[in-house]
Amino acid sequence: MDTEPLVLDGFLDEATVPGDLHGSTARLRLTVSPTDERTDERTDEMILPCTVTDPELAHVVIHDLAPGDKLRVTGYLQLPRTPDEPMWLVVATLAVLETAPLLTNLAPDATAVLERYGPYLCYFDADTTVVEIFTETGQPVGTAPDPDKIGALLEAFEQRQAAGGE
Repeated sequence: MDTEPLVLDGFLDEATVPGDLHGSTARLRLTVSPTDERTDERTDEMILPCTVTDPELAHVVIHDLAPGDKLRVTGYLQLPRTPDEPMWLVVATLAVLETAPLLTNLAPDATAVLERYGPYLCYFDADTTVVEIFTETGQPVGTAPDPDKIGALLEAFEQRQAAGGE
């Protein structure tokens, strides 16, 4: 383990799971998105597996977090010792920066799912392939004709934003 703790902000894209039968440890996957606006050093999102070994914190992780929550985790990076071992973060502290947005009335949209893609929210409806995309502040980004086109739509939106236009 590294001796200096890492502090990372990211999104919980999946439900957390107990790390053992008693729930005294927990596992989660944190999606870390780049926040640096410089396009010459742009990096892709990274999904970092995390382990929580403190039983009290594990209880919070298992029972209080939801996919879409924005988190700040502090912990120690565990590097692989062999090529087939994964890298992961052993979490020492965790703070919820923003809770996941909730659909207030699910009855008319029982087939709908709201998912977070970094700082974007995507509205999926099982009845159609069309995906509505918004920023986390609610600004419309656009409509992708199908899920495979989300990346291209987000890239075009970010280019417009970098150019100072809408």
